[in-house]
Amino acid sequence: MTSIELLPLRDVSEGCAPQSVDAITSEAAEGLARQLKALADPTRLRLVSMVAAHPASEACVCDLQEPLGLSQPTVSHHLKTLVDAGFLHREKRGTWAYYSLVPGAIDRVAALITAV
Repeated sequence: MTSIELLPLRDVSEGCAPQSVDAITSEAAEGLARQLKALADPTRLRLVSMVAAHPASEACVCDLQEPLGLSQPTVSHHLKTLVDAGFLHREKRGTWAYYSLVPGAIDRVAALITAV
Protein backbone atom coordinates (compact mmCIF):
# COMPACT_ATOMS: atom_id res chain seq x y z
CA MET A 1 0.00 0.00 0.00
CA THR A 2 1.42 3.38 -0.97
CA SER A 3 1.14 6.37 1.28
CA ILE A 4 -0.50 9.57 0.15
CA GLU A 5 1.07 12.88 1.07
CA LEU A 6 -1.50 15.23 2.49
CA LEU A 7 -1.16 18.97 2.21
CA PRO A 8 -1.85 21.05 5.30
CA LEU A 9 -5.30 22.59 5.48
CA ARG A 10 -5.50 26.33 5.06
CA ASP A 11 -7.16 28.36 7.78
CA VAL A 12 -10.63 29.17 6.41
CA SER A 13 -10.58 32.53 8.14
CA GLU A 14 -7.94 33.66 5.60
CA GLY A 15 -10.55 33.67 2.83
CA CYS A 16 -9.85 32.96 -0.82
CA ALA A 17 -7.15 34.88 -2.62
CA PRO A 18 -8.20 36.36 -5.97
CA GLN A 19 -6.89 34.55 -9.01
CA SER A 20 -3.91 36.37 -10.46
CA VAL A 21 -3.39 34.16 -13.51
CA ASP A 22 -5.26 34.89 -16.74
CA ALA A 23 -7.52 31.96 -17.55
CA ILE A 24 -8.64 30.93 -21.01
CA THR A 25 -11.88 32.57 -22.11
CA SER A 26 -15.01 30.55 -22.72
CA GLU A 27 -14.82 31.22 -26.47
CA ALA A 28 -11.15 30.24 -26.67
CA ALA A 29 -11.86 27.08 -24.68
CA GLU A 30 -14.63 26.07 -27.09
CA GLY A 31 -12.40 26.63 -30.12
CA LEU A 32 -9.51 24.76 -28.54
CA ALA A 33 -11.80 21.88 -27.58
CA ARG A 34 -12.97 21.57 -31.22
CA GLN A 35 -9.37 21.50 -32.42
CA LEU A 36 -8.29 19.00 -29.79
CA LYS A 37 -11.28 16.79 -30.62
CA ALA A 38 -10.15 16.77 -34.26
CA LEU A 39 -6.66 15.70 -33.21
CA ALA A 40 -7.85 13.21 -30.59
CA ASP A 41 -8.12 10.39 -33.10
CA PRO A 42 -5.24 8.01 -33.87
CA THR A 43 -5.90 8.10 -37.63
CA ARG A 44 -5.91 11.91 -37.70
CA LEU A 45 -2.74 12.12 -35.65
CA ARG A 46 -1.10 9.75 -38.12
CA LEU A 47 -2.36 11.82 -41.05
CA VAL A 48 -0.87 15.03 -39.64
CA SER A 49 2.40 13.18 -39.06
CA MET A 50 2.38 11.65 -42.55
CA VAL A 51 1.71 14.99 -44.26
CA ALA A 52 4.48 16.62 -42.21
CA ALA A 53 6.90 13.83 -43.16
CA HIS A 54 6.26 14.12 -46.92
CA PRO A 55 8.57 16.23 -49.07
CA ALA A 56 7.60 19.90 -48.79
CA SER A 57 5.14 18.84 -46.05
CA GLU A 58 2.51 18.14 -48.72
CA ALA A 59 0.79 14.87 -49.62
CA CYS A 60 -1.78 13.66 -52.11
CA VAL A 61 -4.74 11.77 -50.70
CA CYS A 62 -3.67 8.90 -52.98
CA ASP A 63 -0.36 8.66 -51.04
CA LEU A 64 -2.14 8.37 -47.68
CA GLN A 65 -4.62 5.56 -48.27
CA GLU A 66 -2.29 2.57 -48.50
CA PRO A 67 -0.12 3.30 -45.41
CA LEU A 68 -3.30 3.70 -43.34
CA GLY A 69 -5.03 0.69 -44.84
CA LEU A 70 -8.25 2.67 -45.19
CA SER A 71 -10.53 3.42 -48.12
CA GLN A 72 -10.33 6.74 -49.96
CA PRO A 73 -13.68 7.98 -48.59
CA THR A 74 -12.60 7.24 -45.00
CA VAL A 75 -9.24 8.97 -45.45
CA SER A 76 -10.97 11.93 -47.12
CA HIS A 77 -13.40 12.21 -44.18
CA HIS A 78 -10.52 12.39 -41.69
CA LEU A 79 -8.66 14.90 -43.86
CA LYS A 80 -11.78 17.09 -44.12
CA THR A 81 -12.07 17.10 -40.32
CA LEU A 82 -8.44 18.26 -40.07
CA VAL A 83 -9.03 20.95 -42.72
CA ASP A 84 -12.16 22.16 -40.90
CA ALA A 85 -10.19 22.32 -37.63
CA GLY A 86 -7.54 24.47 -39.32
CA PHE A 87 -4.62 22.02 -39.24
CA LEU A 88 -4.44 21.17 -42.95
CA HIS A 89 -4.88 23.13 -46.18
CA ARG A 90 -6.51 21.40 -49.19
CA GLU A 91 -5.64 22.16 -52.80
CA LYS A 92 -7.40 20.44 -55.69
CA ARG A 93 -5.15 19.52 -58.65
CA GLY A 94 -6.91 17.71 -61.41
CA THR A 95 -8.74 14.74 -59.91
CA TRP A 96 -6.62 14.60 -56.73
CA ALA A 97 -6.54 16.70 -53.60
CA TYR A 98 -3.23 17.66 -52.00
CA TYR A 99 -2.92 18.45 -48.32
CA SER A 100 -0.34 20.56 -46.53
CA LEU A 101 0.11 21.72 -42.96
CA VAL A 102 -1.25 25.14 -42.09
CA PRO A 103 1.83 27.03 -40.88
CA GLY A 104 1.78 27.46 -37.10
CA ALA A 105 -1.56 25.66 -36.50
CA ILE A 106 -0.09 22.99 -34.23
CA ASP A 107 2.12 25.58 -32.53
CA ARG A 108 -0.90 27.76 -31.74
CA VAL A 109 -2.71 24.84 -30.09
CA ALA A 110 0.40 23.97 -28.10
CA ALA A 111 0.74 27.59 -26.98
CA LEU A 112 -2.87 27.71 -25.79
CA ILE A 113 -2.43 24.51 -23.80
CA THR A 114 0.78 25.68 -22.16
CA ALA A 115 -0.69 29.12 -21.44
CA VAL A 116 -3.51 27.62 -19.40
